[in-house]
Amino acid sequence: MSEEPKETAGERLPGDLTKDQLIDRIIRVDHAGEFGAKRIYEGQLAILRGKPEAHVIEHMYAQELEHLKAFEKLMVERRARPSVLHPVWNVAGFALGAATALMGPKAAMACTVAVEEVIDEHYRQQSERLGQDEAPLKAKIDKFRAEEAQHRDTGLAHGAEEAAAYPLLTGAIKAGSRLAIWLAERV
Repeated sequence: MSEEPKETAGERLPGDLTKDQLIDRIIRVDHAGEFGAKRIYEGQLAILRGKPEAHVIEHMYAQELEHLKAFEKLMVERRARPSVLHPVWNVAGFALGAATALMGPKAAMACTVAVEEVIDEHYRQQSERLGQDEAPLKAKIDKFRAEEAQHRDTGLAHGAEEAAAYPLLTGAIKAGSRLAIWLAERV
């Protein structure tokens, strides 16, 4: 017996999000996350511009801008509402980027690794929830997930694990990233 293609939010339980609510939430949180990533890299570049590591950060920053533009377009097309915490992501993202860059290039890379590990899991979960009826959105999320994994690998290749207090630093950033995702999904 062949299994029929899965539909987004097709097997809802009472209290689960409708398909429209789920799509709104996905676009809102991903827009907020890509905006936050943009601000993190802007904070890092404000400190590290002109240093050898800046070109690596600039490449990742350019990809984040592409991701952000895609979600800005989706917000309009799908009439998704943005997170009301946008001003918080603006300040917090830049501050996190600048603070880790002030700790040194390896700490900046540790920040990238921590954030991207959380985003990888987040995008994986979203992709699993999307059905064939949302194939274009699912493909976009899968593409961005692969690029975010490349960012993580880049951070590791540039000494992230050599940053001072790496487990503590990345643990704190991961916790903050998970909280930001939870908030942006809802507010």
